[in-house]
Amino acid sequence: MLSSEPIVLRLGLYLLYLGYGIIGGIGLGLGYVSPVSTLIRWFPDRRGMATGMAIMGFGGGAMIAKVSIDRLLAKFYKAPEYLGSLDSVKLVTEGGRRFVDIAGNLTEVVVVTANDIAKMIVPGDTGVYIVGTGSSGAAQTFLFLGIVYFLIMTIAAFSYRVPAEGWKPEGWTPPKDSKKTRLITKNNVHIDQALKTPQFYFLWIVLCFNVSAGIGVIGVAKTMMIEIFQPSLPAIVTAGFAGTYVLMISVFNMVGRIFWASMSDFIGRKTTYFIFFSLGILLYLSIPFTAKAMSVDPTVTYLIMFYAASMIIFTMYGGGFATIPAYLADIFGTKYVGGIHGRLLTAWSTAGVLGPVAITQLRQKSVDDAIADLVSKITPEKFQEIYGAPLENLSLLVQQKTVTISNLMPYMPEGTINPSTTLYNSTMFAMAGLLAIAFVSNLLIGPVDKKHHMKE
Repeated sequence: MLSSEPIVLRLGLYLLYLGYGIIGGIGLGLGYVSPVSTLIRWFPDRRGMATGMAIMGFGGGAMIAKVSIDRLLAKFYKAPEYLGSLDSVKLVTEGGRRFVDIAGNLTEVVVVTANDIAKMIVPGDTGVYIVGTGSSGAAQTFLFLGIVYFLIMTIAAFSYRVPAEGWKPEGWTPPKDSKKTRLITKNNVHIDQALKTPQFYFLWIVLCFNVSAGIGVIGVAKTMMIEIFQPSLPAIVTAGFAGTYVLMISVFNMVGRIFWASMSDFIGRKTTYFIFFSLGILLYLSIPFTAKAMSVDPTVTYLIMFYAASMIIFTMYGGGFATIPAYLADIFGTKYVGGIHGRLLTAWSTAGVLGPVAITQLRQKSVDDAIADLVSKITPEKFQEIYGAPLENLSLLVQQKTVTISNLMPYMPEGTINPSTTLYNSTMFAMAGLLAIAFVSNLLIGPVDKKHHMKE
């Protein structure tokens, strides 16, 4: 008789795709575009600052949610059943998975080492835990936050209004035509016409690649910090330090949204993105240099360099989000900026797939190569003794997370350099390449041809 467990797991995964992915994504887009396009109309003199305020709130929510989610997960978390230390439990390895014989039944388990403790929601003891027991607390956390968000957002949605037609701030007059205002149009472009202009697609590339680079790094920032610096600076890079680092990502992301967007009102939107991409390329390329230098000469100076570079990157990632609606209003006018912005956000959704997938694939290739190099330094007999499986099963054992860099390092010859510091080199080079393409795309943006302007 077939077990119903795989069916239940697949159903749960599909519900996650439907609820968190499709329905949540639609709601996110609706809730994101509406207040931004409204604020642009209220602040024709400071479009960048207006969009920066709105999108700063969007980014600030991540900072508040981070603290709330961590506490809620800890509250609802239930640890898996603990069987004992590794030495006290007899393990059986089949198909790359670890099992323990309990009352004549093979029960799947996972081995938690000292290096894995920091990754647990609530740190426990090293040893053997039964797979499928306990609870991460994610379901209860989702439900609680969903209720809170529904109440707050419903009240807020009925609280704002759009200004009257032709409204402008008291005492403000639109700037005269000049080289500085060359990209700020006094006309409007219809949504359908905007999609026929090269400017729309140049901006699409700018947003997509800027977000791809930023969102990919944000997703692995904490892991990258731990893998590069914890082996050499364990007294500094603790679990608490890494947690604070994640919090600071949200802070700098939020600050970057209001700072860069407001700055764009003075230096221009095109110049702002010129800074993002030229400086961003240098900062992304600096991370592999810092990681390599750390492996050769472990000092806190390289940790400070990495911290500073990554935080500047996150300000520009947030700033790129916040400045793009004002850029659209400059190029296409304010009448249909909400609808045009909504279509441009397909670049965001594309980047949400492209960035993480690219980082995951590139990092995994680096991990596989590093593990293969480490395994070559021990004998097949020793490998069999450590993992209870032949060396021929290495790929499967890596896939099942049974063999990792962290649990291989204790068996390496003295003087072996931990390869964790180089796992993200190819990723950073690839992200710098994406920013180079976006750099060129931004340079090509100019005023929309008059044939696309709406007739009054």
